[in-house]
Amino acid sequence: MNTPSRIKIGSVGKPLPGNAVRIAEDGEILAKGVCVMRGYYKREDLSAETFTDGWFRTGDIGRLDEDGFVWITGRKKEIIVTAGGKNVIPALLEDQIRADALVSQVLVVGDNRPFIGALVTLDQEALPGWLQRHGLPADTTLDQAAANPVVKAAVQDLITAANASVSQAEAIKSFRIVPADFTEASGHLTPSMKVKRAQVMKDFETVIEEMYAAPRS
Repeated sequence: MNTPSRIKIGSVGKPLPGNAVRIAEDGEILAKGVCVMRGYYKREDLSAETFTDGWFRTGDIGRLDEDGFVWITGRKKEIIVTAGGKNVIPALLEDQIRADALVSQVLVVGDNRPFIGALVTLDQEALPGWLQRHGLPADTTLDQAAANPVVKAAVQDLITAANASVSQAEAIKSFRIVPADFTEASGHLTPSMKVKRAQVMKDFETVIEEMYAAPRS
């Protein structure tokens, strides 16, 4: 945890005394110590799945910095493996792109695909003001905005900036702006506002297939 005298905003903090954290070869955060259970009661099979050499497999992907602070970057179950065998952590890209006021949600795709792509939705509340600041009619509809070259160029700039933080194999090569937002009501967000990856991929399968069939944009 972070403490008042030892803090890095955005990190989990340092392990408390009596506990230890290390990072596995695949990026998973492993933990052991007084705060970690010894195993599952009378379930050696589950214990064997959950522990490796006495270390608890958290299921989180992250890193330890030079000062020993733990940073979580995603969940292991959400790792994308491209057709070329490259492991990609979607959250590394999604969080950076989603941070801009123009964007509401981002879903990085590419499991068993030749390259990484993304579905992007626009923030309907922020959109009118953004359009005005860029010399476009504030009453532009979501459908029109999704197809507008100025909007698409702005999203491409956000993606290009995010791509700079990952390798070429992990970078987003193509994207599509979806003219509808992912919401809890639409069934695409959980109550805690996390994107339901499987549901979005199912409902927008046609868009994803078209993106991979078309020349990269």
